[in-house]
Amino acid sequence: MLRRLALATAIAFASVLAVPAFAQAPTPAAAPAAAQQTPEQIVQGIADQLATAIDGHRDELKKNQEKLIAIIDQVFLPHFDIDYASILVLGQHAREATPDQRERFAKAFYNSITHRYAQGLLNYTRGRVKVLPFNGDLNDKRTVVRTQVVLDDGKLVEIDYAFRKSRAGDWKAYDVIIEGISYVTNYRNQVDAEIRKVGIEQLIKNLEVQGEKALDTMAKDSKGSK
Repeated sequence: MLRRLALATAIAFASVLAVPAFAQAPTPAAAPAAAQQTPEQIVQGIADQLATAIDGHRDELKKNQEKLIAIIDQVFLPHFDIDYASILVLGQHAREATPDQRERFAKAFYNSITHRYAQGLLNYTRGRVKVLPFNGDLNDKRTVVRTQVVLDDGKLVEIDYAFRKSRAGDWKAYDVIIEGISYVTNYRNQVDAEIRKVGIEQLIKNLEVQGEKALDTMAKDSKGSK
């Protein structure tokens, strides 16, 4: 069950990443600029690009976690509103935090998630994500793209992506909803409890350590596979 959830979560976050193909892989047709794409088109295009990037390179990426992380870093931030998501996760504590703490929290929160789930992306194959037809009008403040992800056992997991339009006019994802559970809401509850327990500064330090430990674990796993 935990493995299924980890894979679903990894794919969920991966699906909002525009992962480019490696230099030695076939170059996909150029996609329209992000500002010209609808949220549905962004998710569909990313799902296809992710498969192109992973196929044929799993062994290489499994042994080189730095390259895997670098790819995620290069493409994740432009398509996910980290700052807005972090403020939502902090909730009422966002007002208590200093600008420096909010910035550090956003970075540490992002790293703690992506570093933990990065290797789960290696299980991604083409066709795992099915983007469902979009119904309704686009809402600049919240537009949801619904998808279904196929797990190893053939079961389907409902994963939705909440997008908002930035001031620059492009669509950015800020929440992932897995089987009806919002990651923003889920983490907000955890963060609130932790801040009340140890304070926001210690929470940020803990997240920073978690991100580093995840990298160390990936490095050990990659060495063990050689």
